[in-house]
Amino acid sequence: MNKLISNQTFDEERALYGSDGVEIDNCTFDGPADGESALKESCNIEVKNSFFNLRYPFWHDTNLNITGSVMTEKCRAALWYTSNAVITDTKMHGIKALRECSDIRVENCDIVSPEFGWSVTNIVMKNSAAQSEYFMMRSSNIRFDNVSLKGKYSFQYIEDSVFENCNFDTKDAFWHAKNIVIRNSVIKGEYLAWYCENVTFENCTIIGTQPLCYCKNLKLINCEMLEADFAFEKSDVEATIVSDMISIKNPKSGTIHVKNVEEIIMDDDIMDDDSAAGEVVISK
Repeated sequence: MNKLISNQTFDEERALYGSDGVEIDNCTFDGPADGESALKESCNIEVKNSFFNLRYPFWHDTNLNITGSVMTEKCRAALWYTSNAVITDTKMHGIKALRECSDIRVENCDIVSPEFGWSVTNIVMKNSAAQSEYFMMRSSNIRFDNVSLKGKYSFQYIEDSVFENCNFDTKDAFWHAKNIVIRNSVIKGEYLAWYCENVTFENCTIIGTQPLCYCKNLKLINCEMLEADFAFEKSDVEATIVSDMISIKNPKSGTIHVKNVEEIIMDDDIMDDDSAAGEVVISK
């Protein structure tokens, strides 16, 4: 049986360092001692309805469950080097809240955290909202369902991930991403997914200027592309676009079926010797 710690306040350095089999309920981590790393190197920890206003509380932890809690802006770098964590109904408002972690589940959470989720493997996020810059950079095996995001430079260098029923408002997203599927989602922002490889958008709405350039093995299935100009430059692409587009510029290879496009620009004289221009088919 877990040891119960309830209705207490901790502010000293490493207040509960190395704990094993502890349930923390309605506790506050704050105070004049301004101590860091409250639960560092701990395992088999349950945290409920607690308040974190100090730095680095969950480093090098395993088997961690956090629910109904608040991590404030001052709770910097809350989870690093931690594995097997479930976080539900929690506010994560400190910078760099999740990094170098594995096997993480986030559900019904509110995230306001620049540089969130760097170098994380095996993360599931559902029914959550995030505000962030450089969100999830260099992470892999991401599974998102019903996640909304407001930010920029998101999902750069990620690999082997699936996103469904999401709403992303984020510029420069998915740059250099590899082996990604995005379904039934809205993606708004400038310069989407440049230099990506093996990325598929299915039943998505894509909004913004100069999307999907310099891509390899790019696929779009039954997608809308709104406000899209100079799209697909130097990309290898197979696409079915069910909306009008402003312009398509110098696709490298493949076939683009589009409802209508105002301008097709084919003016590149320096394509690689072994490449041919892609084909654009108007499919009214």
